[in-house]
Amino acid sequence: MENNTAGSTCSFKRSLTLLDGALLVIGSMIGSGIFIVSADIARSVGSAGWLIAVWLISGFITLTAALSYGELSGMYPQAGGQYVYLREAFGKFYGFLYGWSFFAVIQTGTIAAVGVAFGKFLGYLVPQLGDGNVLFSKTFNFSTPYEYHITAAQLVGIGTIVFLTFINTRGVKSGKWIQFVFTFAKIAAMAALIIFGFIFFKDHSIWGSNWQDAWRAIKITNTGAMITHESLGTGALVVAMCGAMVGALFSSDAWNSVTFIAGEIKRPERNIGLSLFIGTFVVTLLYVSMNFMYLNVMSVSEIGGAPSDRVATAAALKIFGSDGAKIIALLIMVSTFGCNNGLILSGARVYYTMAKDSLFLRTAGTLNGKGVPAKALWMQCIWACGLCLSGQYGNLLNYIVFTVLIFYILTIAGIIKLRQTQPDIPRPYKAFGYPVIPVIYILLAAFICIILLFTQTLYAGLGLAIVLIGIPIYFVTQKKVQ
Repeated sequence: MENNTAGSTCSFKRSLTLLDGALLVIGSMIGSGIFIVSADIARSVGSAGWLIAVWLISGFITLTAALSYGELSGMYPQAGGQYVYLREAFGKFYGFLYGWSFFAVIQTGTIAAVGVAFGKFLGYLVPQLGDGNVLFSKTFNFSTPYEYHITAAQLVGIGTIVFLTFINTRGVKSGKWIQFVFTFAKIAAMAALIIFGFIFFKDHSIWGSNWQDAWRAIKITNTGAMITHESLGTGALVVAMCGAMVGALFSSDAWNSVTFIAGEIKRPERNIGLSLFIGTFVVTLLYVSMNFMYLNVMSVSEIGGAPSDRVATAAALKIFGSDGAKIIALLIMVSTFGCNNGLILSGARVYYTMAKDSLFLRTAGTLNGKGVPAKALWMQCIWACGLCLSGQYGNLLNYIVFTVLIFYILTIAGIIKLRQTQPDIPRPYKAFGYPVIPVIYILLAAFICIILLFTQTLYAGLGLAIVLIGIPIYFVTQKKVQ
C-alpha cells in the first residue's frame, strides 16, 4: 500500500543526469509518426525537395522552441514545465487552461494513440492481438449511423499503459531504465534502417529520378492524377506546406517532456536546456535522414501511395523483401513502447504541480514512498485508457493541433514578458538569439495557426472548444478553493 505519511513529506529526488534528460526528449519525440506521416506530406507537396523542406522547417521550428525553453527551465527548475512557465508569465488562469487541455487530450490522447499504435503493429506479428480482431461491435443510429467497436489492439494498448504506469510508480529509476534501453534500441534500429536503405539498396535510378525535378511542387490526389501548385496560384504551395507541417510537427512533439520532470534532474539550470537541444537536434537529424532513405528506395508517388500510409513498411519491403513488414513492426513496437514510457513518466508531474496550486484534484499533489506522484500517474492512466476505449483518440489529437501551437506561442512570448516584468530573476541560460529566434518561432507558428484556422476550421474550432470548456471549470474550482 502507499505510504500516506510519506506522501506528504517526500520530495522529488534529483537523480536524473544530462544523458537521462536527452534520452527522455528523444524517446518521447519518436513514436510512430516518422514511419507514417511522410505519405501525407508527399501527397501534399509532391516532390523530393519540398518533402525534405517540410521536415527541415519543422525541425527548425522545434529547435528554435527548444532553445527558447532553455531560459525558462533555468529560471524555474521545478516540476511542471510549460504549466509553470505560463503560470509565472501570465497567471494561474492561463496555466490552468494549458493544464486542463494537457490532461483532457494533449498528453492522455497522445498516450492512448501511441498505446493503440503498439497494438496495431503487434497485430502484424500476432494477428489475434491486432486491430483486425474486433471483440465487440455495435451500431448507433444517430442522424448518421455510428459504429462503435473494441479491438484487441485497443486492449493491448490499455495493457501497455497500465504496465508502464505501474513501473513508473515504483520510482523514477524504474522508468529511467526502460527509457534508456528502448530509446537506444530505437535509435540503433532507425540508424540501421537508414544505412541499409543507402548501402544495400541497389536501384540508384530512383534517387536520381526523385531529384531530377525536385522543386516542382505537385499535388498527388487519391486517383493518382497530379496538379501543379503553380496552376492553382502561388498561395496553394504555402497552404500545402502549412498543412503538411502539422504531421511533421506532431511527429516532433513532446520534446518539452523533460521540463515536466525538472524537479528530478541534476543541475536543472544547465542540464534541461542542454537536454532539449541535444534531443531535438538528434531527432531532427534522424527524421531528415529517414526521409532521404525513403527517397532513395521509393519514388515520391510511391511514398504518397504507401498502403495505409505505412511508408516505412513499404520501404522495408523493398530493402529486405517479405521480412520487411515484420522488421518495421518490431521497430515501431520498440519505438511506441519507449515513447509512451516517456510520456507517462513526465505527464503526471504537471498534474502534481497543478494540485499543489489548488488547480487539480488535491490527492494528485502527493508523492508515494518512492518519491513519485503515484496517484497522479494512475489518474492519467485511467483517463488515457478511457480514450483508448473511446476510439476517438486520433480525432482528439487532430482537434488539438491548433491549440497546442497557441500554447507554444504563448509560452515563447512569456520569455519576452518575463524579461520585462521579472528582469532580476537569475537566468543561468539565456534564450539563444534573443529576441530574434523567439520572435521567428512566434511568427512561424502564428502563420501556421492562421492557415489552419481557414483550411481546417472544424479541427481548429473543436480544439479551441476543448480549451474553452476549461474556463467555467477554472472559475467553479477557484470559488470552492476560496
